Amino acid sequence: MKVTLIYDNDVYKKGLKANWGFSCLVEVEGAPKILFDTGADGYTLLSNMEMLNIDPLSIDEVFISHYHWDHTGGLSDFLKRNKEVKLYIPNSFYGSFEAKEIIRVKEAFKIHENVFTTGELLGIEQSLVVKTDKGLVVIAGCSHPGVGNILKAASQFGKVYGIIGGLHGFSEFDLLSDLELVCACHCTQYKSKIKSLYPEKWVDGGAGRIISI
Repeated sequence: MKVTLIYDNDVYKKGLKANWGFSCLVEVEGAPKILFDTGADGYTLLSNMEMLNIDPLSIDEVFISHYHWDHTGGLSDFLKRNKEVKLYIPNSFYGSFEAKEIIRVKEAFKIHENVFTTGELLGIEQSLVVKTDKGLVVIAGCSHPGVGNILKAASQFGKVYGIIGGLHGFSEFDLLSDLELVCACHCTQYKSKIKSLYPEKWVDGGAGRIISI
């Protein structure tokens, strides 16, 4: 699998724009291209996509973790470029958007071969889970339901290898001890602490970062 960070609080690749929010492109062999979240605004999202040579029309599906503005702000502008997508939204999501198909998510299920949703946890947020040869990779928006709850929900599909995304105020650092990869982005409060505890697992985030697993 390949994960390209499009929108983040920091920049990894020179020339891209940083802004508060999160979005990434998830590419899995044998599955459609999935845009995970859309950041806080369409201008930054689409500008960074252009710089990264990601054509909005090449994206088949959009997966929204939760309704907060810093994850959905770019959705309207993206759909103006490509409304022929399948849109996965948590059941608590409100508002109307025009897309080819809209799927409201409550429970965990398999989206595609090797691609899953944790379901909407605590009525707040869903995470994307991808099964790789190394184990499961979890893509999280902000981890509002708690990293422990997300990892537990993901583990029904196998052993978790790594986590990518926002970890918010997460401080139960021992929960990461069994993982092999941690890319904490966006709203993560204790990035420096996590990096110091697990330097061998740590991967820097930032817009333009590409993680291949």
